[in-house]
Amino acid sequence: MTTPARTRVAPSPTGDPHVGTAYMALFDKAWAVKTGGRFVLRIEDTDRARLVAGSEQQIIDTLDWLGLSPDESPVLGGPYAPYKQSERLDRYQPIVDRLIAEGHAYHCWCSPERLARMREEKAARKEDTRYDRLCYRMTKQERAELPGFTETPTVRMLIPDDAPTVFHDVIRGDVKAPFPDDQIIMKTDGFPTYHLAVVVDDHEMDITTVVRGEEWISSTPKHILLYRWLGWEPPQFAHMPLLRNADHSKISKRKNPAARLMWFKEQGYLPEALRNFLQLLAYPPAGGDEEISTFEQFVEGFDWGKVNTVGPIFDTKKLDWLNGHYIRELSDDELGDRLVEYISENEQWGPDPDPAWAGIVRAAAGMIKPRLVKLSDAWDQIAFLTVPDDSIRVEDTARAQLKDDAAEILDATAEVLGAVEPFDADTIQAALRARLVDAMGLKARAGFAPLRVATSGRKVSPPLFETCQILGRESTLARIEGLRRRL
Repeated sequence: MTTPARTRVAPSPTGDPHVGTAYMALFDKAWAVKTGGRFVLRIEDTDRARLVAGSEQQIIDTLDWLGLSPDESPVLGGPYAPYKQSERLDRYQPIVDRLIAEGHAYHCWCSPERLARMREEKAARKEDTRYDRLCYRMTKQERAELPGFTETPTVRMLIPDDAPTVFHDVIRGDVKAPFPDDQIIMKTDGFPTYHLAVVVDDHEMDITTVVRGEEWISSTPKHILLYRWLGWEPPQFAHMPLLRNADHSKISKRKNPAARLMWFKEQGYLPEALRNFLQLLAYPPAGGDEEISTFEQFVEGFDWGKVNTVGPIFDTKKLDWLNGHYIRELSDDELGDRLVEYISENEQWGPDPDPAWAGIVRAAAGMIKPRLVKLSDAWDQIAFLTVPDDSIRVEDTARAQLKDDAAEILDATAEVLGAVEPFDADTIQAALRARLVDAMGLKARAGFAPLRVATSGRKVSPPLFETCQILGRESTLARIEGLRRRL
């Protein structure tokens, strides 16, 4: 039996959540569920200068939206609370004091300007740009007599010459990392850096598997040293491949809007489609060649050894295909509910919608389902159903396709629709086909075109007879009469 794992995702609330947060959370949660363990959300908010109001709530909301809700978090609480680093500051100073006392860390009074100049000079000489340990073994008074002094010190690790640079990764096997620098672990403001806080928090929260991006491989030796110095058992590490743009650069919010996790919800992607897409980026399809798989199927066959270490290209064309599939899998009622929610949240129907429009959207969901790629596509396709009958705008391309007999066809159409019972799509289609195609000898496309233009103002519209059923007899006849007057 596999020991129940405790995993965590630990984003910083410094803006819109990054899609990488969801990517890591997916694998975190899958491993926790697979082993009967727990998935933790921890907020790493020690970089006070970069905090963005509302970001923490966005992180919580988007993970819930994706179905990747944690078992423990700042909201849910748990046995290892608090789950925000800013509320855990009392944990870090005693650890720093211990490391200094035991000779594993030291104070550094070098100013940022002095450090920048040192790196530039070393680089010019083509030397290693790691810190030169000017402050090591100095007192504050001794260091103050030298240039580049700052009153408030940082605290640095004292990296030994035999620091471990090889560690085992559950995805990659044995990994060799660069030799580490004397990493700062406590900043001048008294807040710990990531490197100290992540080790302390992961240990105190009993995290057994650390899932993070491969950019942290170079930092892992520092973390392993801290575990060793403090006498703690290190977790197992799983360094995921980085998500990449089409040019193979690391995906970032500055270069790619899809790096923003909120972007997917704004664009009208379904959470189950995005979750499936994130699985496929670094993991083979759960069913062999079958790319559609639920989270439960993903968990059932989950194995770290199957993770592809090559950085996946973030291609939203595949996501579009997946999203269309998941939309078509929804019942008409469920799709209607999701469309109403999406259109309302994004105010697609304007600032003062008629309450009746929600019913129209729900009624139209089934007929536009086959044509939808994203929820955002829907309103443009069905907005004409909410326009007053005397305000339908006829597009030039739609008017241009009408033939000289359009008025005659509209008259016949109105006569049929005025009498047909019941006024539903199947009955309307049969009655119009009998009159226009069978009796008048028109081709279906030509015979139905005037009605399509009258009801929608478009050359191409959602299914015509379902459109008439949704509009109802009165509105359909009013729109026919409106076009008839303009011919």
